[in-house]
Amino acid sequence: MDIISQLQEQVDLIASLAFNTIGTLQRDAPPVRLSPNYPEPPANPTEDFADQPKLMSAALVKAAKQFDALVAALPLAEGGEEAQLKRIAELQAENDAVGQELQRQLEAAEKELKQVQELFSQATDNCLNLKKPD
Repeated sequence: MDIISQLQEQVDLIASLAFNTIGTLQRDAPPVRLSPNYPEPPANPTEDFADQPKLMSAALVKAAKQFDALVAALPLAEGGEEAQLKRIAELQAENDAVGQELQRQLEAAEKELKQVQELFSQATDNCLNLKKPD
């Protein structure tokens, strides 16, 4: 798998972890009294809630570090914008040459196919024109 695809998968993983972390915190966080004017919120004991944020944040940090490692593995652009544009032009010229060669091969294959179809047609006509001996 190429590095760009790995980066895309890592971004998806980070987004998924963040989404799940926030959702879990919203769902499982114990209620807090916002003001003395409000009544005390009901106790909602949740098991292992103190460990959940630590585990989730560790997973997010790990995913972010893997993303950073992938970014660091990207090749550096050499020579600046002009060199990159020159390389793009070279690759485009190479692509055009290969495309022309493929077009020539396609035309030759179509011509050969037409010849084979004509020969097949002649062979079937000859077979149909043959009469059984009496």
